[in-house]
Amino acid sequence: MWGRGKKAETQPPEPPNALKDAVREARIEAAERSAVVVDLRDAEQVRLELLNEALDPLFKDIPKDVELFDRGVSKGDVPRLWIDVIAHVEMGQDKRQYRFVQDTRYGRALLAESHDVPEMVRAITRYVARRMIERERALADDVPFGQGTSLKMVEQEQRRGRLRAIRTFVYGVLLAVIALFALALLSPHP
Repeated sequence: MWGRGKKAETQPPEPPNALKDAVREARIEAAERSAVVVDLRDAEQVRLELLNEALDPLFKDIPKDVELFDRGVSKGDVPRLWIDVIAHVEMGQDKRQYRFVQDTRYGRALLAESHDVPEMVRAITRYVARRMIERERALADDVPFGQGTSLKMVEQEQRRGRLRAIRTFVYGVLLAVIALFALALLSPHP
């Protein structure tokens, strides 16, 4: 008051807030976990890109007119190395194991599983070879422009036509016999 300086007002320290501290710690943990998840996803993607590079010699040997395969690494929640429309490589549960799977009408089929890139390259090479043989067989069936398939269809249609004609004849004979029998029963006897 009389010429004295005012005392600096000191506020008492805030009482510890357990919930506030717990929320702050939970946020820090969540940030660390999301960073780990992002790191794991990046590691998966890098491993798939390494496998993709190891497949370069295989895909260089495939003729240019064969358009079955569309290889590439897709980025997303689950990174995948696509070999074609129905087969891809993804990382296993431990994020170090490659899983080569194929989508079928009955679900996913596991074609190969390994930690080693050379083993996966061999499995994918076998798959590519089988797909190319399937393509050759499908094209051989269509010699030229579907003639093999169309000939089979014509034969089946001719067989159906013969069966239809025989069936119609048998029904006609049965109907005639029934009609004659009914006429004999209904006509007056002399």
